[in-house]
Amino acid sequence: MGRSPDTTTSTHKDERSSTEDIEASHNPSTTPTHLFSRLNAHLPTISGFEARGLERVPPTSRQKTSTLHMLMLWFSANLTINNLSVPMLGPLLMGLGFTDCAWCMTIGVVLGSISTAYMSTWGPVSGCRTMVVLRFFMGYHVAKLCALLNVVLMVGWGTIDCILAGQMLAAISGGRMNVVVGVVIVAVLECLIAGFGLKLFYAYERFAWLPQAFALFVLVGCAGPNFNASLESTLSGSALSAARLTFMTLCFYVPNSWAAAGADFYVYYPETTPKWKTFSLTLVGLVMAFMFVNLLGIGLACGVMASSSWQDAYNVSAGALIVESLAPLGGFGRFCSVVLALGVIANCVPGSYSAAICSQTLGRYFARVPRWSWVVFLVIVQLVLGVAGRNKLFAILQNFLALMGYWLMPMIAIVLLEHILFGRTKYIDWEAWSQPGRQSLGFAALTAFLLGWTGAILGMYQTWFVGPLAKAAGSSDVGMWIGTGFALVSYPLLRCIELKIVGR
Repeated sequence: MGRSPDTTTSTHKDERSSTEDIEASHNPSTTPTHLFSRLNAHLPTISGFEARGLERVPPTSRQKTSTLHMLMLWFSANLTINNLSVPMLGPLLMGLGFTDCAWCMTIGVVLGSISTAYMSTWGPVSGCRTMVVLRFFMGYHVAKLCALLNVVLMVGWGTIDCILAGQMLAAISGGRMNVVVGVVIVAVLECLIAGFGLKLFYAYERFAWLPQAFALFVLVGCAGPNFNASLESTLSGSALSAARLTFMTLCFYVPNSWAAAGADFYVYYPETTPKWKTFSLTLVGLVMAFMFVNLLGIGLACGVMASSSWQDAYNVSAGALIVESLAPLGGFGRFCSVVLALGVIANCVPGSYSAAICSQTLGRYFARVPRWSWVVFLVIVQLVLGVAGRNKLFAILQNFLALMGYWLMPMIAIVLLEHILFGRTKYIDWEAWSQPGRQSLGFAALTAFLLGWTGAILGMYQTWFVGPLAKAAGSSDVGMWIGTGFALVSYPLLRCIELKIVGR
């Protein structure tokens, strides 16, 4: 996008100072003045450590990487037991049977994965992180709002991961290990991998799926006979339709939650990487992982309805239920439970990495804090929240999911419209990633985004609030769909007005 003719001298100064601040914060040649500075200057000298934060990766710094790694990254990151929790809500809380849950889950997972796969394609093209890409579509300052929301989203998921792993490790020890100890173990390992950067992260995710797949297949063989696939839905008529839509939306939310981070992991791929390949491999990796794990979650939940021992374990925690399902295998079952508990690290790491990048996009002073420092801080937050909420996993999960998907889809809708309808992406100069004067102004995007939130509120169905449109839809959660519709309808007109008046 070209610079508007009315850009002021102060804007030039702000742009230069912003870039200089970021570059200075990552320049190891600057003289360290205290312990933190000395540590920050030393870390980039460690082989494989990623010193880069939110800065754009120029084409000359890209490297040839197997595109198959795209598939394995998402497959490893989501072939984890934390993704068993959401599909359990269908049989246990919504009264849906096995078949209804399986079909609704399949539709939700595929649709949610498509949105993340689309957003991921911008990584190789731009060399910019997802929230930096948003600056060109939604404006420099509006992107900060999305970045803040994504920090909350990723920290929330990391907290849930830590709690579930802690619950499992406590159950495996027979109560001798406190849940807090398990939470700490997962948080520390997550911090080390995410703080080191993408090179270690890529290496870890390349192989993390192997022990997880092995342990999950053991779980299928051991617990499968108790899955009660013949369980029927207890609802009928409009109540059944409402429950199906709500559960499908929940299953949509989880793969869709990666959309705000998708491009973060592809910035080192060559800009010549075909978009169709990035999209396809990301989609396949997500769908394969979520379909497998979610189906296991549905089976476990249906088994709870038929097994008193599983019901007792579930009353303790979701982690205890997984341990109980492997109990017939004795010591080998406990070993598999440990593998599954520690496997959530593969899911925590990309979230913490992305949240750290998003924290840097909140402003020039935030950008001066190194990426690894943000990782440490955010993992500490997860640790505190995990310890405080260790006995309330499902309550946390339900309230968290209630807000998770409402902002992401309006954001994606705005990007998609700007890309396809207005076709202005071919004029983007990605080197202007830190220059607000060469990016979208953001008034149209902000207005459409807020209208999307309004639609979400009108259509949300939660225990603490039921919107009027949700009531009209038979008491189903249609907030995300209505919010997306509001953004799709309002943005084109608002953007045309903005372009006519401002020109960018």
